[in-house]
Amino acid sequence: MSKIYIIPTPIGNLGDITNRALEALKECDMILAEDTRHTQNLLNYFDIKTKLVSYHKFNERKRSEEIIEEILAEEKNVAIVTDAGTPCISDPGYEIVKLAREKNIEVTGFAGACATTIALSVSGINTDNFAFYGFLPRKDKELGEALQKIKSNEIRTFVIYESPKRIINLANAINKHMPNAVLCVCKELTKLHEKFNYGTVSDVLNQMKNDENIEKGEYVVVGYNNDYENKDSEGFKVSLQALIFDKIYNKKCSLKQAIKEIVDEKIASKNDAYKASLDVKEFFESDFFL
Repeated sequence: MSKIYIIPTPIGNLGDITNRALEALKECDMILAEDTRHTQNLLNYFDIKTKLVSYHKFNERKRSEEIIEEILAEEKNVAIVTDAGTPCISDPGYEIVKLAREKNIEVTGFAGACATTIALSVSGINTDNFAFYGFLPRKDKELGEALQKIKSNEIRTFVIYESPKRIINLANAINKHMPNAVLCVCKELTKLHEKFNYGTVSDVLNQMKNDENIEKGEYVVVGYNNDYENKDSEGFKVSLQALIFDKIYNKKCSLKQAIKEIVDEKIASKNDAYKASLDVKEFFESDFFL
């Protein structure tokens, strides 16, 4: 029975490829590769002679149809790889997997390198829930709109891919739209010159601006949005003052306890929560409330 193998390849360290992946690459009938020249170097290193076929974002739809027809006609086993990491994760692969599912062709995934999961695991940022955005738009207006959507997402941990030429621009844009965010900017994951910049957006920007090699390498940005705008069911913003009052009234918290809960829940920074609490305190002490 024909199969399609989704095979991750190393993102930097060749030792990260599994024995199971190597066996599949040797035994399948063809390998679909994002860049055949790049993949050929990997195959040569492991002495794999399997036929390579070009499969990238510019020919993905057409090539997928062709390969599916070939699989059905000749019962071939086909592997899909990208230049680095796991296919279909901000890389080609989705089109052929979708067609394979529709044609009842078995699709098998392999464990292996993925920049997203590696970055999340070492970021020091909450990973209970996260949203993956891949590469954001290049133009400033579209980039700002994308960041506003990230800001309004109740899933507050986010992952973004970025090129070395645009990493400072991305960090500046995040600083503009989410100035209280915490970032872990991961560079050259699993490679010899692996590096991390962690802290508030402004801290990370200062660290990166002092890096003379900032425009070298590949980047994954893991962030936590402390600027999330809570909204009620009708879409209206709920102020920090309202959230503090809600905790005092419904949970019987003291003002101090309410501030602590909001900070612990990462709804706001300690400084912002304290400032909002002053408004609440002033309201309680006002003639209107009395």
